[in-house]
Amino acid sequence: MEGLRKERFERFILDLQDRITEQLSAIDGKSEFLEDKWERPGGGGGRTRVIQNGEVFEKGGVNTSVVFGDLPKPMQVKFGVEAGKFYACGLSLVLHPENPKIPTVHANWRYFELFDEKDERVDAWYGGGSDLTPYYLFEDDAKHFHQIQKNALDQHDEALYPQFKKACDEYFYNEHRNEGRGIGGTFFDYLRAGEEGLDFYEGMVMDMGKAFLPSYVPIVQKRRDLSFSDEERYFQEIRRGRYVEFNLVHDRGTLFGLKTKGRIESILMSLPPRVRWDYDFQVQPNSAEENLIHCLQNPREWIS
Repeated sequence: MEGLRKERFERFILDLQDRITEQLSAIDGKSEFLEDKWERPGGGGGRTRVIQNGEVFEKGGVNTSVVFGDLPKPMQVKFGVEAGKFYACGLSLVLHPENPKIPTVHANWRYFELFDEKDERVDAWYGGGSDLTPYYLFEDDAKHFHQIQKNALDQHDEALYPQFKKACDEYFYNEHRNEGRGIGGTFFDYLRAGEEGLDFYEGMVMDMGKAFLPSYVPIVQKRRDLSFSDEERYFQEIRRGRYVEFNLVHDRGTLFGLKTKGRIESILMSLPPRVRWDYDFQVQPNSAEENLIHCLQNPREWIS
């Protein structure tokens, strides 16, 4: 069962990567995803796919990885063991559109196994989620994004969406700024509970992955042709700076990858290409920019 589970999830993320990159390339119409296959010295490898300088997407990546081998020292400390092996596979994506009226989006879905020094599996779990980072707030977009994820979760258990939505608001939060990175979505990790529980979460995580395109593509299509000013583009770059701050200061995955000498190009794929840090930047009162900041400082329930 263990081997079949790994094989199923590997097939799932590779197929999902193909579907996402194919559809997003068609939407962009100018640039396509370039693939960079890589191998991990300790075992495994991945497919990094990046799009740059497109008609819609200024920069984006949709990456898959399947890695395994001896447990690195930081992971031994994290899990409280002195030896062992690990297996991890997953898909991670970040898309930074050029138009500030289109939100940045992030998502990942992953499966992890931990083995003891006798190569016997001692733990396994799923994790992931998807969240939206707008620069100009359109409430219909926020409601749509959350509703599609709720629909996917409700197929399995109606108690999951409120739990994962709350976890997302709490995790993607810039404590040093006292504001959220975006308007949330879902976030979950360490989903386990025996073999039966793993079966349940496997189906749930796969449905969440399948829900990504329906949750995001309609937003892109609705906003892609909206005009924007230089001032709005400037504000987008200011807000992108906050995105970078979260990823480099708080994000566990980014920090863990850097500490374990992960593949730097893939880890930092999430960072936007054009960013600003102005000293003491302030938004105008009663502006669309102030409306966004207020929302980020006061998380909302987007759907009942």
